[in-house]
Parts: sequence; C-alpha cells; structure tokens
Amino acid sequence: MNTVLVTGQPRAGKTLFLIQFAAFLNVQELRLHVTAPGEPTHILTLPISRARAELVDGADHKTRALQAVDVEVPVRKHVRVIRLTDTTGLSDDIHQEAAVREAMAQTLRALRSAEAVLHLIDADRAGRDGRAIADVDREIVRFMAGRGPFSVLASKMDLPQAPLGLERIRRAFPEARVIPVSSVTRLGFPDVRRFFAGRW
Repeated sequence: MNTVLVTGQPRAGKTLFLIQFAAFLNVQELRLHVTAPGEPTHILTLPISRARAELVDGADHKTRALQAVDVEVPVRKHVRVIRLTDTTGLSDDIHQEAAVREAMAQTLRALRSAEAVLHLIDADRAGRDGRAIADVDREIVRFMAGRGPFSVLASKMDLPQAPLGLERIRRAFPEARVIPVSSVTRLGFPDVRRFFAGRW
C-alpha cells in the first residue's frame, strides 16, 4: 500500500477533495482511519453524502486529526491501493490554541514519512490576493521537490478568480507539476488518478 498525504492551508479544500475523489473512484462509503494527536486510531464509517455534511463546513481547522481512506486506483492490469490521508491545515503563524498547534505538528511529522504528497492551494483565493500563496506553501513544495512524487493541486477552479490564481500558482512554482482541480465539478480528477498510477 502506498501512502499519499493531502496538505495545504486551512480552507484550501483538502477534506472535500478527499471525499469527492474517493467518490470519483466509486467509493460509496468512507471508512476513515482517524488518528488525533496522542490518541489511538479509530475507524469512522460514513456514507459519502453524510461525510460531506459532517466533515466539511468551511471553518478554519475543522480537521484536527489525520483522516485516512484506502482507495483503489486501476493501473494497467492491476489495482494499486492508496492510503489517502487528509491533514490539519498549516499556516505561517503560530496558532493560539494548543490543540491546533498539536494537530499541525502531527501533520508535519506525517509529511516527513509520506511517500507522496498532494499540496492544495486555493486558486480562487490566490486570484483575489497574490499574498494568499504563503511561505508554508513554498516550504512544503521545496521540501518535497527532492524527496518523492508530489503535485500542487490548484483547488476551487469552479470559482471566479481561480483562473488568475492558477496563473499565479504556476509562476510561484515553476518546478512543480500543477494540476487544476475542482471538487465540485471534478475537473482535474482524471489527472490526479494518473498521478497515482505513476511508477513510485
């Protein structure tokens, strides 16, 4: 089994991407392996529709644990099993709440051991404000560039300012593969599936 970490700033769209991509791969019910900092892993089973309602609400740091789901990706004549892991949003500042700081630290520890990384950047936000591409985004891309497979996902491409944001993201990371995606329209999902099907 290969492990793929989904990282990004708060509200970059990580959790919705995980849910919608699992649905794109014909998962009807999410069986999430949830590991909060300092706690044992437990299994949370949710139908896709309920997962969207319960796990996604647009608030900062809604996700405060690693949330992993196993998905099957067709690769030629066989199937590759990928453990796709959602993470706590990372930011440049030090959060005032201890629980959020611990969850961010857990994300950074997981980043060091991940076999591959998908790093989401909100393209609509980047289109509205070029400063939305943060230092933490640059550090993660720099860290992963020499370590293993990774891609930057320019998320929320269904929103109005996303095309400009996509241009800014591509200029900021000329060394990275940037895939424009939308968890609403599933734009780019076939490209992400091909990323998973690569040799690594």
